[in-house]
Amino acid sequence: MGVNTREIVLDMLLALEREEDYSHRLIKAVLDKYDYLEARDKAFIKRVTEGTLERGLELDYYLNGHSTVPVGKMRPLIRCLMRMSVYQLLYMDSVPDSAVCDEACKLAAKRGFQRLKGFVNGVLRQISREKGSLALPDEEKEPILYDSVKYSMPRWLVELWRREYGPEISRTILEGLMAIRPVSLRFCLRTPEEERGQLCARMREKAMTVEQSPYLPYVYLVGQTEGVERLPGFREGMCTIQDISSALAVEAAGIGRNDLVVDVCAAPGGKSLLAAEKAAQGRVLARDLSQEKLDRIAQNAARMGAWNIEAQLFDGTSTDESLLGRADVVLLDVPCSGLGVMGKKRDIRYRIKPEGLESLQALQRQIVKASAGYVKPGGTLIYSTCTIHSGENQEMVRFIARELGFEPVSLEGVLPESVLGGKRQIAARMKESGIAPAVALTEAEDAACIQLLPGFVEADGFFIARFRRRKGAGQP
Repeated sequence: MGVNTREIVLDMLLALEREEDYSHRLIKAVLDKYDYLEARDKAFIKRVTEGTLERGLELDYYLNGHSTVPVGKMRPLIRCLMRMSVYQLLYMDSVPDSAVCDEACKLAAKRGFQRLKGFVNGVLRQISREKGSLALPDEEKEPILYDSVKYSMPRWLVELWRREYGPEISRTILEGLMAIRPVSLRFCLRTPEEERGQLCARMREKAMTVEQSPYLPYVYLVGQTEGVERLPGFREGMCTIQDISSALAVEAAGIGRNDLVVDVCAAPGGKSLLAAEKAAQGRVLARDLSQEKLDRIAQNAARMGAWNIEAQLFDGTSTDESLLGRADVVLLDVPCSGLGVMGKKRDIRYRIKPEGLESLQALQRQIVKASAGYVKPGGTLIYSTCTIHSGENQEMVRFIARELGFEPVSLEGVLPESVLGGKRQIAARMKESGIAPAVALTEAEDAACIQLLPGFVEADGFFIARFRRRKGAGQP
């Protein structure tokens, strides 16, 4: 008996609704389990799962407009089944509407909801008939609800970004988060340019799209992949997966060949690996709370030949007295709300709550305060997050500079001009619209940090800030 791909998707959506795992991890695990399936079946599973999550609020809006039972009161299995079916009706032209409706009814019956087949069929066929005329909320009367539904973003997040950036920039961010982005592939710095070209040619022969990043020459954007482990050169340690924004954070550190680098919250390890290549004669301490994550870092370090990485189990909220004043560079990519990576981790938007941001900020301060003392006088501290929220970003710049006594260091000349140009573009648009920054920074503090925004850069939403420990300064 063949595998029912729709049933696999349904079970994944149910598991994600119960918050048993995060979508990016669950999808990978399921695709690995069913690796024997044809490429088109695996692509169907991935697209329907990701698309249903990404368009969740929009799908619910249409369902609520056609169903006598509100989405929130549906049985979990029926709710997930209806969402994935409406996604197929609206966004997958290659799938006949009749097949979507029929398969949904069969699945409902198979999973014990025979009596609801009529309900499922009626709602789906009504949406199918009207899909060319389905209307979003009135953009002029309810702009926040309009953006929330169109981009499937919780209202509080739409309101947050509108307050911080204004409606135009906010909408560009929302569009950027919805854009389908290719895999970000970082080549080992030791891989010669000619060899990189040969590997890229082999990828194109396998019908992949390959483009060099506009920001760093050793990062490429690869589309139409079936799994990173199968990429030419991956198993041989010539490349790894790392978003350009993460690589830019390491570039900002200016790591020297003999430096001691401490990566306090290292998982998944991309920054540690790049730091180890830059500090070829130095040492990188990659630390994290999870032994499982550290084991993966160690495996990737072995694959890439980064023998100068030492993976260590350590709680970043505690201070390691033996490291005080020793590190040339400390990388602090702290736990955050992850609002900048929702294009990859689509369920974050539904899991993060406004009340959770405050506790995250407290944790971030605790980690920074516990770890900042590792920086030697004259050494560098890089603070970074993968979020778009001034409380976790710009407010932390003020905390590090004003309460811990670190000197902000300009990113001019350190990061590519094409990246810094995006920052100036955003600032100019905000000024034209009369929008003041959410957090007031000094000129020096502002020059030391950058908020990367989807829609303005070909990268995840990310924040980077650079500091120097003043010589002669005591422990923070």
